[in-house]
Amino acid sequence: MSLMQERTQLEEWWCWPRVMEDDDVSLMSHLLPMISLYFFYTLGLPLWAVIMMVIWYATLVHLENNGTLDNWGATKILGFILMVRTDKGRVFLDKISKFQRFWRGFGEFSVWLCFIVMFGVLGLLTFSAIITALSPPQEAIPAKDLLLIPGVTSYIPFYYPAITLIIAVIIHEYGHAIQARVHGMRAKSFGLLLFGPLPMGAFFEPELQEMSRAPRRDRLRIYAAAPSINIVATYFILILLSSTASGFVATSPGMHAQAIVIGSGAEESGLEPYEIITHIDGIWVPDYDSFKEVMESKSAGEEIQLSILSRENETGERDPRRITVTLTDQLDYYLQQGIPSYIQDTCLEEECVEEYTSFLNENGIKEGNAFLGVSGFSSGTSSVDRYELASTEDYHPGVRALFFLFKPLEMMGVPIQLEGHTIPLDERALLEAGDGLIASSIGTKGMLAVFDFLFWFAWINFILGFANLIPMVPFDGGQITRDSIHSMIRLCSKNMNPLRVESIANRISSLSSIIILIIVLFPILLANMLN
Repeated sequence: MSLMQERTQLEEWWCWPRVMEDDDVSLMSHLLPMISLYFFYTLGLPLWAVIMMVIWYATLVHLENNGTLDNWGATKILGFILMVRTDKGRVFLDKISKFQRFWRGFGEFSVWLCFIVMFGVLGLLTFSAIITALSPPQEAIPAKDLLLIPGVTSYIPFYYPAITLIIAVIIHEYGHAIQARVHGMRAKSFGLLLFGPLPMGAFFEPELQEMSRAPRRDRLRIYAAAPSINIVATYFILILLSSTASGFVATSPGMHAQAIVIGSGAEESGLEPYEIITHIDGIWVPDYDSFKEVMESKSAGEEIQLSILSRENETGERDPRRITVTLTDQLDYYLQQGIPSYIQDTCLEEECVEEYTSFLNENGIKEGNAFLGVSGFSSGTSSVDRYELASTEDYHPGVRALFFLFKPLEMMGVPIQLEGHTIPLDERALLEAGDGLIASSIGTKGMLAVFDFLFWFAWINFILGFANLIPMVPFDGGQITRDSIHSMIRLCSKNMNPLRVESIANRISSLSSIIILIIVLFPILLANMLN
């Protein structure tokens, strides 16, 4: 064997472990995305979605290996997410950051707002986990509904949510960037996080050394500003949504029922849900107050004549008709529904009937009261009236403020209940644009489009701000928690070595993140394990 052959063989022997080590690293980098895919597939992710994710992942790996991503200033993270950087936006950032006094004040306000909301987030997550443990859900949660992606999640359509998501994440990241700039830090880059064509988020990348050297109070303001600006934006959008809602009128003034009580006079007469009742015995009833006034003058057993506009036919028109309804007893109906458990658990059966009857009488439900036999009785504009600020004008100002503060939480469940719609489709057909300047100029379709856009803009902004305050790394709430723990330890142990303080704070933060992750995943995993 020649010297050159021996040298070549030695080099091959020496490099072999390194090649194997690189192959192992490469294998591990591919293993996590594949395990994630299998996890989502077992949770119910459709096969076509899995195939699309595999194609997207393979494309990113190819572009990364041939250097294309580096040329684009992009990076592949977590397997499937593409981080695209850009220098654009710096000029606008410098201009808007000139109002330093205002933004510093907003940053301080953001810290306190985030602490309050974080406690609320933690409370809701804990409450959800407890409720799930006590009453496990009957159906598994589909994997696509865990991702909250426009067009993929069953109750989130694509068009408006995708547009508002892009705007909301830009607002979010500018919240970080403005605070960093106000506190003397430079913006290294901005960018979007993409999953295929869908924006998953945005990011602001500061100079790391400047961020690490910044005082913790300044960092708290930077972390807190982004979710806070989304939450504050939500309430400004709600004001616009209220203004839009007030621009609708009913296509035909009157009352309609969302459901008809089985065995009631309304059912026997042939009244159907969402038919518009315009008159009772010839008396016009355009709203609930006028309907209630007429019904209070009637008694059980009487016959009334209803003038009705039927549901829309194939041409979009409503046919008028009249029906005769025999009114039943309101008290009998409530007694037939059974006695509520909170009353039944504290008394014997006969005593319960007397107690429940007394309770109903005190609330104006008495024997002989007329009962039409409808449920969810409301006016034609009821679906949008709930978003008007004027709808709470009869309440105390403090109560009105609470209604406004908790309005976003009430809105969270609307798309789930309505399967992706902002207004029930049957009630959507009852609306038309009013006589206002804007409403009359853009018409009913335009008004509905504006309403849908503002609804999803408020919904997405609140979700983005609220979810980012989960006290778990890498969310903003986790970063705030970590720096806050560090400050608390330094306050309680002023003589402790700074490196030891940093180590303890990181350990506590990591442990709390794991606990929060368990609390977040518990309802999801339990629902899918039991089903």
